[in-house]
Amino acid sequence: MKSRKLSRKGRRTTIIGASAAAVVAGVALIPNWSAGAAVTDDPTVDAATKATFQKLADAVFTDRTEALVDGSTSARTQHTKGFSGSVRLSGGQTREQSSAIGQLRARKDRLAELGEKYSAGSTKVTLDATEVHGRNAKVAVTETTTLTYKAGTTSAKGPATTGFQAHHELTFKAGRNGDWQLTGIKDTDDGYLAVNQVATPSAPKDDKAAAASDGPPTAPRAATSYPAPANPKKLTGGTYDYKAMVAYAQKYWNHYNTAYPDYNGEGAGGDCTNFVSQVLKAGGWKHVPGYTDDYTKWFGTADIQSDSFVGVNEFSWFALSSQRVTPLANVYQADLGDVIQMDFNRDGSKDHSMVVTYRSGSGVPYVTYHSTNTYNRSVASLVASYPSAYYYAYRT
Repeated sequence: MKSRKLSRKGRRTTIIGASAAAVVAGVALIPNWSAGAAVTDDPTVDAATKATFQKLADAVFTDRTEALVDGSTSARTQHTKGFSGSVRLSGGQTREQSSAIGQLRARKDRLAELGEKYSAGSTKVTLDATEVHGRNAKVAVTETTTLTYKAGTTSAKGPATTGFQAHHELTFKAGRNGDWQLTGIKDTDDGYLAVNQVATPSAPKDDKAAAASDGPPTAPRAATSYPAPANPKKLTGGTYDYKAMVAYAQKYWNHYNTAYPDYNGEGAGGDCTNFVSQVLKAGGWKHVPGYTDDYTKWFGTADIQSDSFVGVNEFSWFALSSQRVTPLANVYQADLGDVIQMDFNRDGSKDHSMVVTYRSGSGVPYVTYHSTNTYNRSVASLVASYPSAYYYAYRT
C-alpha cells in the first residue's frame, strides 16, 4: 500500500452518550510531561499551589458554562473573581474571560431563538500534570462539562443532556513575590469544538491541494433553516443497521476503540472522520480495498486506513462517488446514522465530521463526535455557535 501522511485535515469523529455520568468515564489526554514535575528553581510550586491552579481553572470553565444556562446572572459567572491572592487571573486574561462570557451569553440568546435552552450546567476540572521552569508554569487539565436541556423548549423533546470532555494547557507566570497569574489558555484537542468554546476552530490544511484537483465529486451545501422540509428516513429493513451505529457511538464516544488508531493529538489532524467511519462500519458499511490515497477505496483496521476512512474531504469524495450517501438539502433533515460535515472558514475544504445519533420529535438532529469528545449536541447549537460556517449533510 502506498503510504500517506498522518497529519490530515479534520480526522475527527462523532458519537452520542447516553447520560451525563458517561462523560466522566473518558480518559484524559495527558501531555508528555511528568505529572506534577517541577524544576527546582525559585519559586517552587507546592501541593497547595497546584490545587489552587486547578481551582482557578475550574472557576474559568465553570463561568463559561454558566453563561449558557437560562436565567444565569452575573453573580453566577464570577467564580474567577474570588481569586485575588497568590494565584489569580492576569489583567489580559481577565479581559479574555470577560469577552468569552459576553460571546457565550450572545450564543445563549441565539440558541433561545432556535428553541434551545439549558436549565443547568456542571463543570469539573481535574489537574493532569504540572511543569515548572523558573517563574513559568504549564498546567494540563481535563474539563468535563454537562448541560441539561430545559423542559418546555424544543430541545426538551430530545435527549436529557449534552456534554463533552476537553483538554487545556494553562500558562502561569510568577511575580517577584511568588504570586502566580494565569496568563494564557490553550485548547489542546485537535479541532477543538466544545459547546462553551468561543474561538473559531482551526484545522490543518493538508487537503486543500487535493480539494482543488480534478475528479472528486463536490458535495452541495446544506441549508440551516428550521424547520426543514420533510425528508423521512427508513430506519429499519434496509441495507444498514442504524441502531448498531448508535450503539457503537454510545460505547466509544469518549472511550476509544483500541482496534483502531487514535488520531486525536500530536498533530495528527483529529479523530472525527476516523470515528464516523467506525460508526458506519459497525452498521454495515463494507471495506473497498485498494491504495490508501485512492478516494474510491474505503477501509480501516488497526494497521492501515484509507485516506477516505480518516480524512474529511476524502470521506465525502468516497461516500458520494460510491453512492453510499445522497446529499440532504438541509441539516435539519438528518436522521440516525447520517453524517454532517462543516467548513468553518468557508474555504472549500471541509474541517469536521459528525454522525447523527438522535433525532427529536420536533425535528432536531443531535450529533456526537471526537476531538473534542462530545455527545448529544444539537444541530441548533452548532448553527448558533458557528453561523457563518458551511454545512454539508449526507443521508446514509
